[in-house]
Amino acid sequence: MNRWTYINDSFVTEANANLHISDLAIQRGYGVFDYLKTIDNQPVFLEEHLQRFYYSAEQMHLPIQQPPARLSNIIHELIQHNNMGTSGIRLTLTGGYSPDGYTIATPNLLITQLPLSLPSVEAFEKGIHLAIYEHLRTLPHVKSINYAMAVWLQPHLRKQGADDVVYHLNGIVSECPRANIFIVKDGVVVTPDSNILLGITRQKLIATARHKFQVEERPVTLQELKNSQEVFITSTTKQVLPVTTIDGEPIANGKPGPVTQQLYKMLKDLQGPL
Repeated sequence: MNRWTYINDSFVTEANANLHISDLAIQRGYGVFDYLKTIDNQPVFLEEHLQRFYYSAEQMHLPIQQPPARLSNIIHELIQHNNMGTSGIRLTLTGGYSPDGYTIATPNLLITQLPLSLPSVEAFEKGIHLAIYEHLRTLPHVKSINYAMAVWLQPHLRKQGADDVVYHLNGIVSECPRANIFIVKDGVVVTPDSNILLGITRQKLIATARHKFQVEERPVTLQELKNSQEVFITSTTKQVLPVTTIDGEPIANGKPGPVTQQLYKMLKDLQGPL
């Protein structure tokens, strides 16, 4: 399939989507992005994703030429062109064609779309295994394209039989590379509040969960994490996914807990049927 993509001011086929090697994203890994999904060709939480995209761009001194309304229209046009149903859409803003490989230039905007398979019921019931690693992302409040540590850790995770990593600094938990993390302690839903990317799914789940549960945004220690009744992660692609083991040790009975199951259903109702 020759998918359509968008670069700067034009729709082009994927085969004709190119950037020059002088782009600062290539030279220095400098840029920002955001990622949203579509369900039945409808973008999920589009406004919130665009708000975060513009925020990340501003924080990285990268002006976006198109206003939000125009960018929203472009995304809807791309969805019509590709007609994928359930998909992932990535907006990337690069550092531009730098004259010296170090100075920010006029940013390049890329919008791409790929088919997306969301976690199955079986994947939810199985849960995932996390490994712990001490690290703090550079500019954690920004959704940058710098995933060097997460990629570098892949052989380490495979050796441990882990699906992903959860970061901490001096024993205070922050996040996974591509997801936020929550614990359930004495019936209270708790999530870290600092040194994290403010995930859109996290934001929506917190607001929804407050209707039924007590929710706290505060520091979470490694000891709390390991001794929780339930642990789960949230993201655009993972939705709500239980964590059943951390560093090889089970969380509670090693199965998805009742609060996690309820929140999973609440999020699915919020974002629409699959």
